[in-house]
Amino acid sequence: MTSRHTDIVEGFVLVDGKKIHYQRAGRGRPLLLLHGLVGSARNWRLNISFLASHATVYAVDHFNMGESERVPGLDASLAATADRVAACMDALGLAEADIAAHSHGGAVAMMLAARHPDRVRRLILFAPANPFCDLGRQLIRFYQTRFGVWFARQIPLAPRMLKATALSRMYGDPSRVEKGALEGYTAGLRVPGTIDHVLQIVRRWSVDMGLLREALPVVAEKPTLLIWGDRDRAVGLSSARELQRILSRASLMVIPGAGHIAFEEMPDVCNRAMQDWISSPLPAEQGFSPAKTSAA
Repeated sequence: MTSRHTDIVEGFVLVDGKKIHYQRAGRGRPLLLLHGLVGSARNWRLNISFLASHATVYAVDHFNMGESERVPGLDASLAATADRVAACMDALGLAEADIAAHSHGGAVAMMLAARHPDRVRRLILFAPANPFCDLGRQLIRFYQTRFGVWFARQIPLAPRMLKATALSRMYGDPSRVEKGALEGYTAGLRVPGTIDHVLQIVRRWSVDMGLLREALPVVAEKPTLLIWGDRDRAVGLSSARELQRILSRASLMVIPGAGHIAFEEMPDVCNRAMQDWISSPLPAEQGFSPAKTSAA
C-alpha cells in the first residue's frame, strides 16, 4: 500500500480473487463511499479528509471502474454489484457501515440495504438513480441502440474539451468545476473493459430500476439522508419526493444552485451535512430533518 496524502492510505483488497482499489482515512465508525457511473474513488477527494475527522472513511472503486481490476463478462446488475460491495466489506473487515453514495452508486447502496440490511447502519444518498426519474430515459434508450453503442466506444477518444463540457453540465454552476475533477471520471475510461461494463449497466437499466422499486419497501425503515441539488439535470428533484414517500425514515436536503454532483460542487455544505448525519443519534432516538439549506 502507498500513501499519497498524509491522511489517506491507498491499497487493494481481493474479492473473488480480483483486485478492488480503495482509499482509507480516519478513525471511528466506518463510512463507505460509493461513486456513480463512470466515476471513481477520486470523486470524493474534497470530502474524505474532512469526514476522516469523524469516521474511518473507505472510498472504493467498483470492479471495471477507476483503478480496480477489469473482469470480462462481470454481472453488471444492481443485485450482483450490491453483493460485491458486501464482499468488499468482508475483505475490508467491515461487519457494518454507514454508506454514502452518488447517482448509480446510490441505487447500488439501496439494493445493498435491501439484500444485506444488517450491513448498512444508515444511508446518505446524493441524487440516487431511482425508478421514479424520467430524466435520461431517452439517453438510456440511445445507448441501447447500435449507433449508441458505437458512440459510447468513441467517448474515451473524445477531446478533453468535450469531456469537460459534459462534466460542467452536471454542475449547477460550471464555474465551480475545480482542477482535477474531470480525471475522476475519465482516467479509467481508456482501460479496456470499462465502456463494455458501462454498456452492460445501461442495457439492463429498466430491468434493474424495476427490481429496485420492488426492493424499496425493505429499505423503508433504514435511516436515510437524501441530498439533491435543485439544478440536477440527470436525476430530477421531483423523483426525490416519491422516493422519500416510500423511504419512511428519509430526510430530504435540497441545495439551491447545485447540480447533480453536489458533494463536489459544494463540498463544504455537503461535508457538514454528512458529518451531522453520521454523528447524530439515529432518528429513532432523535430526529434530523434538513429540509433545505442555503448554498450562499
